[in-house]
Amino acid sequence: MVTDEKKIGWEMNEVAQKVALDIPDGSYVNLGIGIPELVAGYVPEGREVIYHTENGLLGMGPAPQAGEEDPELINAGKKYVTAIPGACFFHHADSFSMIRGGHIDYCVLGALQISENGDLANWSTGEPKAIPAVGGAMDLIAGVKNIFVISQHTTKTGDPKIIKQCSYPLTGKEVVNRIYTNLAIIDVTNDGLVVRELAPGVTFDYLQSKTEARLKEK
Repeated sequence: MVTDEKKIGWEMNEVAQKVALDIPDGSYVNLGIGIPELVAGYVPEGREVIYHTENGLLGMGPAPQAGEEDPELINAGKKYVTAIPGACFFHHADSFSMIRGGHIDYCVLGALQISENGDLANWSTGEPKAIPAVGGAMDLIAGVKNIFVISQHTTKTGDPKIIKQCSYPLTGKEVVNRIYTNLAIIDVTNDGLVVRELAPGVTFDYLQSKTEARLKEK
């Protein structure tokens, strides 16, 4: 039985590549702050994906090379980005009109907790001293057609992130379509959480031991 999680599974860059491969050609995509930003670096050759950032850029490219950063070209997480040919810039309000109007096809977000029915909690632990930082997440999960979550499978202390019911304040109810972690890719379906792919070295039983919610094999 596998006991050392550090020796199995995917690195998060590999998980980001998995997400990128599942985004169809011609899609308009918003990436959340943090780990989701990695996805922009793995667009397959020959595929066009238009990345949107809510601070007002459509056509976001990968991070620039060291020394080539433009201080006026950043994403919503205040990190340096590039702009692909044909990119356009617009007002913050127009950016959220795109989101709320249903014009973004996919959104990739991080997570603190995901419930077995696709509820997402990703902005606060609810602790008294926690700084509220929901940002555009609530708009994104309400207006974007498909919600992908990318995250470590467990917390830093080893607690499951995929649980029966979220205990943290919700970002949205029944909104997650697919979960990508270092251990597996899991679809959220009407029949429950279905394991789509296991990472190298991960068995179904091991995955279930790291997941509070009940999983189903494909």
